[in-house]
Amino acid sequence: MRAEDWPEVKTIYEQGIATRQATFETKAPAWEAWDAGHLAEARLVAEDDGKVVGWAALSPVSPRACYAGVVEESVYVAEGARGKGVGMALLGRLCSDAEDAGNWTIQTSIFPENVASIELHKRCGFRIVGVRERIGQLEGVWRDTVLMERRTGAVGSTEATRERRRRLARRRSGSQ
Repeated sequence: MRAEDWPEVKTIYEQGIATRQATFETKAPAWEAWDAGHLAEARLVAEDDGKVVGWAALSPVSPRACYAGVVEESVYVAEGARGKGVGMALLGRLCSDAEDAGNWTIQTSIFPENVASIELHKRCGFRIVGVRERIGQLEGVWRDTVLMERRTGAVGSTEATRERRRRLARRRSGSQ
């Protein structure tokens, strides 16, 4: 994913928001806010005939160095491309990239009603950790989420993880 992909990525994100089954967000952020909240090393788009039909990205779960190898993933597929393997391709590659970057846990939260997403994640090696009841409100309605995770063979001692910890420490101290 590149900055110039943002208009198409944002449109797909807005389609997911409109379902009220993909996120607690009610509007897509500006590129700068989205960019600041996602890790640079694993941002993907899926294209069909040059048109972006899906995207995936990772976010840190915490700025604390001890969680530097724990990330949250997001996968969104355009309305017209759903059910065609785009999500599987994106999530499979995202998991591979996340592991290559030294992450040992990839997690996600999914509304229980989003059965297709839960099944996709199971097919990609995620397991259900539990259900967080009434974890947040969407338009005044309490919603549950299914917490899922995929553990990797990485144990947090790779150079990529050490480098991420150094970047997080610099970010916390205000130096880049």
